[in-house]
Formats: sequence, C-alpha cells, structure tokens
Amino acid sequence: MMRSLFSGVAGLKSHQTRMDVIGNNIANVNTVGFKTGRVTFQDTLNQTLAGSASATGNLGATNPKQIGLGVGISSIDTIFTDGSVQSTGKNTDLCISGAGFFVVANGNENYYTRNGDFQFDPNGTFISVGGGTKVQGWTADSSGTINTSGATGDIVVKAGQTMAAKATTTATFDKNLNADSTVGTAVSTTMTAYDSLGVKYSIPVTVTRQTAGASMSGKWTATIAGTITGSDGTKLTTPAAGTTIFSADFDSSGAVSGATPATLGITTTNGSAALSINVDFSSLTQVTGTSTLTTDYNGYTAGTLGSVDLNDQGGVVGTYSNGEKRTLAQVALAVFNNPAGLTKSGGSLYSESNSSGKVQITSANNGGAGKITPTALEMSNVDLSEQFSDMIITQRGFQSNSKIITVADEMIETLVNMKR
Repeated sequence: MMRSLFSGVAGLKSHQTRMDVIGNNIANVNTVGFKTGRVTFQDTLNQTLAGSASATGNLGATNPKQIGLGVGISSIDTIFTDGSVQSTGKNTDLCISGAGFFVVANGNENYYTRNGDFQFDPNGTFISVGGGTKVQGWTADSSGTINTSGATGDIVVKAGQTMAAKATTTATFDKNLNADSTVGTAVSTTMTAYDSLGVKYSIPVTVTRQTAGASMSGKWTATIAGTITGSDGTKLTTPAAGTTIFSADFDSSGAVSGATPATLGITTTNGSAALSINVDFSSLTQVTGTSTLTTDYNGYTAGTLGSVDLNDQGGVVGTYSNGEKRTLAQVALAVFNNPAGLTKSGGSLYSESNSSGKVQITSANNGGAGKITPTALEMSNVDLSEQFSDMIITQRGFQSNSKIITVADEMIETLVNMKR
C-alpha cells in the first residue's frame, strides 16, 4: 500500500480533531469564564531510505533521504487570556482580571474556576450557581480582621446575624474655628458617644475663644455646655456642665501647637462600664473664615445584618441596621505556575495536575493573582472571527487530505488495471 494513503488518513484525523476543538470554542462563545482551545500539529515518524554521509576526500557530504509518514496532534492548548468584563448588577457576581482562579469545593475535593457566578444558598453558604460547589475563602474574626495566611474554608454568612454594641473610646474635633472671632465668641456642637450596652449619649459642647494672639494665634477652650442625655432618657451628672474637655493653643499659622489628646470620663447609670474617651483636637485649625466645627467618634449601638455586598478585594462586606459596615469574609484566589496544565473537569471547573504545578492560595492583587471586579462576570475569550478563519483553514486542510486518499486510490486502481 502507498505511504501517501496513510498520510492522508492521518491528516483527516488530525484536521477532524482540530475541527472538534473549533466547534467546542464556538459552542462556548457565551460561556462565562470559558477559555479558547487551540490545536497545533506536528509531523510523525519519518522512514529513512538512505542515511546521511560525511564528506570524503573526493566527494562532499550527502543528506539523508527520508519520507514522512503523516501528521499528528502536537498539543491542544488552553489560552488563558482575559475575557471581556460584563457588568451584571448582581451583588454576588465576581470577575477576575489577570491571573488566578476562584477556589470551590465539592466535599474534600477542591476545584478551580474563572466563572464567578455565585450566590448565597438558604444556609448562608456562598456557592457557585451552576454546580452548587462551595466557594472557599477566609472568615473574619469578631472585629472584622481577616488572616489571609490561614487555612481556607467555606464562606458562610447567616442572614439576620447581629453585631454587638461597641463603647466609644475616641472622639475627634475637626475643621475650623474663625480666627477673626473676638474673645468670648462661642461655637456650639454636639459630641456623640455610646456605652457598652449601645446607649447613645448626646454631649453638648461649647468651644469658646479665650485669648486673641498675633496673626492667627490664640487659645480656645471646649467645655460641656449642659446635661448629658442618653437615648434611653437617662440624665448623667458626671461629668457636670462646665467640665473642660480640652484647651487648644494655636500658633501663627493657625495650627494647634503642642496638642496632646485629652481624656473625658463619663460615669453611666445603667450598669454599663464607665466611658473613657480619648479626645483628639490636633487637626483643628484657626484661620479666617466661617467656624465649621465638627466632631467624629467610634462606637455604635447593636445592629442586625441587613445586606451583603462584595468589594474589589473579594471581601464579603455586611451592612448592619446601626449603619456600620464590617468585612465578614474574603474570597481566596488560586494561582499556578502553568495554568495551561490544569485538567478540565467539566462545569467550567479545572483540577490540579502534575503539569500545572502545586496550587498557591492567595488574595486578589497579591502573590501574582489579578484583581477582582464585583457585580461583573468574565465573558468567554473566544474570538469568533479567528475561529471562523481557522474553520476555513481546517476545512481546506481536510479537503486536501481527502484528495490525497482519492488520488492514491486512483493510482492503486491504475496499478491493478495493468493486469487486465
């Protein structure tokens, strides 16, 4: 039989495989996170009719005489270029731009995916919508701190969970006091504080100019202007009205000179711990213009989880009824030295292989991982124009190889007919 006949068959099989990959690419043109496949060919074994010969005294070297025996598949590659980012508006959707995969678990087995179509199930577990696999990450402690160097696990956020009240420990006076104010000018504001039971206290404060200096220098004193009232209706007598909170000296540039935080102690009457509030006034200024005195504070009343959103770090952020936001968990990302070596497991999932290298768990924008875009999904990176061009090339290659078989058959028929 003619070698060309078998070469044609090998060409048909190889081009059929390439067509299969192209068909799969086009079929997944709208699959979230899908990565294009590519087929490359290589020649197969060659039959040597005559080997090469080195030069002799009178003759030059001769090249080997070899006949190729067809074509085979060199590789079927997965191209991990980024797909387009499509905004969805769904607050649990995530999109990776750059390297990395989301980590999802099915029992004790971890898989990796670029499909960030996630949601919370009835138990509060963060899962992939398509397969129900559990998204892996880190859970925050009670203060909202996340240890991304620790072990990952299921992300679970229970609906209606509560946040305990936090007592106020710091209060800040900010913005400006008018440098053109005369001695005795008073500016009123209200300072807010919470005790350990979540009771809110309104503290009336008057800041009065004591001395006028050259340029924008001078001194102001802040005092409690009246009775401190709690949100539960209680009236506090300690500290009493007239208690000095701080005295601030301003230099010629209008900045506080040598400021040291003052401490305000408040004795409650509802059984909560006494408050010790560190009062910071170092950011106050005294320049010409309107007095725009404001106060800020930490601490809050108890709250109930109302909604959950995700941020660009993959953080799961809860908003509570007391207006506070707290990071509850963070989605982990996986990176590989050779992502093209991952094994496709169906359902837009990949699994680790000997070729991919060991998985490296990290967070967004760290350890070689890309960034995360919330409320968006990564579209397929299939380029239809490229696929249609490859389809034409593959079709012509297939037709050409079929012609090899046809012509080889005609030649064999001619040889057989010589006997007639």
